[in-house]
Amino acid sequence: MLRRNEVKRKLAEGGTVHGLFCSTPAPALVEMIGCAGYDFVIIDAEHTLIDPQQLENLIRAAEATGLTAFVRVPPDDPGAILRALDGGALGIVVPHVRSRADVDAAIHAAYYAPVGMRSLGTGRAAGFGRLDPVEYIATANAEIMLIPLIEDVEGVDAIEDILSGGSIDMVLPGPADLSQSYGLPWQLTHPTVRSAVAGLQTACATHNVPFCAIARTPDRYTQWRNAGVRAFSLGDASDLAAAALRHNLTDLTP
Repeated sequence: MLRRNEVKRKLAEGGTVHGLFCSTPAPALVEMIGCAGYDFVIIDAEHTLIDPQQLENLIRAAEATGLTAFVRVPPDDPGAILRALDGGALGIVVPHVRSRADVDAAIHAAYYAPVGMRSLGTGRAAGFGRLDPVEYIATANAEIMLIPLIEDVEGVDAIEDILSGGSIDMVLPGPADLSQSYGLPWQLTHPTVRSAVAGLQTACATHNVPFCAIARTPDRYTQWRNAGVRAFSLGDASDLAAAALRHNLTDLTP
């Protein structure tokens, strides 16, 4: 059943939130993220093979530990947005947003009328009919977050237009694909890539839209905090687990 979006509340109250991507479709891993004290998880349904039932169970695992569940859906897929939200997700991360038209299409799919035209249903998110349907759609429209992922040169160039239209709750940069878009694959620290990401943060600050920085080192975290950022993705749980496994083998064996 749809819950209060604590990430949205904390950001509105001036708080700071921390989260992780999760590209391993294992409910236990999602629970670990919640038990570790993170505020949100971004379940990756774009790069990861996740069927709808798996996705629902990943969202349940987040709910069990008070973790706010966002879902990164495939690009240009309103059906995936619908299924994620009907499964109980409290936010949608929309990849490869290049224009305001991409945002408007996501709004149309993610929100009920009069904001959008999300298909009506009385399933899990609506408490299987337990909630008054009119009250539920108003609550859903208030709690759900729409989060564009800017990972293309076109999106960087159009960021002012993207933000000016409103109805965006947070912006995520995608440095990896962005580096490739600039012809610099995996050169994440290249000045061109760094400048583009910094420009996104500046635009978000101008429009009073939360910017979610990706900070994988203490130095980068401090730099973003000093820039006024209050939302952070601290990496991918799968990458952290893989690194821990490698370090364990190296540290414990001669």
